[in-house]
Amino acid sequence: MIDLSAQMKPTVMAMDAHSPGFALRSLVIGLIAFLTVVDLFATQAILPSLTRRYGVTPAAMGFAVNASTFGMAASSLVVGVLSPRIERRTGILVSLLLLAIPTSLLATAPNLAVFTTLRVAQGLCMASAFALTLAYLGEQCSAMDAGGAFAAYITGNVASNLVGRLVSAAVADSLGLAWNFYFFAVLNLAGATLVYFTIKHVQPMRTMMPVASPLAAMISHWRKPPLRAAFGIGFCILFAFIGTFTFVNFVLVRPPLSLGMMDLGLVYFVFLPSVVTTLLAGKVASRLGTRSTIWGSLVVAGAGLPLMLTSHLGAVLAGMVLVGVGTFFAQAAATGFVGQMAADNRGVASGTYLACYFCGGLIGTAVLGRLFDAFGWHACVAGVGAALAAAALLTFGLKR
Repeated sequence: MIDLSAQMKPTVMAMDAHSPGFALRSLVIGLIAFLTVVDLFATQAILPSLTRRYGVTPAAMGFAVNASTFGMAASSLVVGVLSPRIERRTGILVSLLLLAIPTSLLATAPNLAVFTTLRVAQGLCMASAFALTLAYLGEQCSAMDAGGAFAAYITGNVASNLVGRLVSAAVADSLGLAWNFYFFAVLNLAGATLVYFTIKHVQPMRTMMPVASPLAAMISHWRKPPLRAAFGIGFCILFAFIGTFTFVNFVLVRPPLSLGMMDLGLVYFVFLPSVVTTLLAGKVASRLGTRSTIWGSLVVAGAGLPLMLTSHLGAVLAGMVLVGVGTFFAQAAATGFVGQMAADNRGVASGTYLACYFCGGLIGTAVLGRLFDAFGWHACVAGVGAALAAAALLTFGLKR
């Protein structure tokens, strides 16, 4: 058994060196993240097929698929409040086991309302596992390990975007939409198995015990301008990401690009550079500072927007690469900042950040979906640009 908490506790770790076995633990952390959120965006690769199946508009289907972000926002907030009372390993394990249930039921969802409800249920389970793992890392990692651990977790998230979409398109194309959801339910169970064998029960440390009620801790976090700015940045990042990678699917399958389902899945190799670059986020933020790192990331993402407005597939793909690299890098830096900035009640801080992050995804889907249906792709991209600009302004507030 690989104990992710082994030799990572701040009370026994030197603050200026990585703990022994850190690389292997980082790999396991990334795999847990991958298997936790692989369902979240994989369904976007089959959005056009689902739209035809249920006979609805792109905006309606996009909202249904991304309704998981509503469940994730609500669950992140609740778990954040209850975090001091939840044993980390048990909470993560139960969340992943329960996640397999709505995932498998999506295969037989009779209408859009049921489909949307099941996606919300998925979000509830995914976010509870996600938030508890982030809290676990924040509490068990040394200061030196923290940035790398958070980057490994976000990298697993990035990898799930690539592999999840690719596998979803391949399974749906060869076996049908129903088998797509059964396959991802199996992955959820694999995640639970990995947690069972790699995370041990950890007794709360004295420094981890809350000095105030969770609600008071949350209010205290909101009163701190740096954390408040980080919460806003998280909102804007997923707002922009959702707007780009939900509705670009409809652009890709329409003339003049006219891609098929399997081709649409292969498009998401655009996330491959993000898998590599996100691993560097912790080191870059430590060297350049969080503000400079996020500003640079947002510039990279913004540079991709004009490319996606062209009618050339190569340019569109290059734009998607830049948006993916920029948003994920910024997300990794912001997540690490929250974990380090919250001196106490880190579970509450992580839950609050994730609630804001996923709210951004839900609102982004609703707002940008309406823009896409009413005014087209150019208006949707303009909305994405506005979200990135807002994140850049909020970054001025990230002062330690």
